[in-house]
Amino acid sequence: MRISALPLTLVAALAAGAAHAEGEGRYRMEKTDTGFVRLDTASGDLSLCQEKDGQIVCRMAADERAAFEKELDLLTKRVEALEKAVATGQSAAKPALPSDEEIDRTMSIMEKMMQRFMGIVKNLEDGKEEPAPGKDAVPQKT
Repeated sequence: MRISALPLTLVAALAAGAAHAEGEGRYRMEKTDTGFVRLDTASGDLSLCQEKDGQIVCRMAADERAAFEKELDLLTKRVEALEKAVATGQSAAKPALPSDEEIDRTMSIMEKMMQRFMGIVKNLEDGKEEPAPGKDAVPQKT
């Protein structure tokens, strides 16, 4: 940013609080020698704007641009790491194995099911039919 625009920017920043409190819009535009400065009255961020082909085009100020570039670099590195992991067959997320307690509980449930099932099969082979637990026997009518 040019030094001649610096005082104008400071005045705009000071006026931002008052403008925002009065209910004006969130952004305030101030004319400079080379174009405009757009001030975000809520956050205090500055953007440099120029008029091109009848439209105002704004670009990020240097500090915003640096943060944007840093985030872009971090994301690029993450994408490259993920692509490398996929290419080598590695998975970024490793599935968690169940705990011993979870395995014991599951096996206990399966064991009870198998015991009941085998009891039903044995009763059917012996010709006995016993009602399910908790149900009354219904007389067979033939």
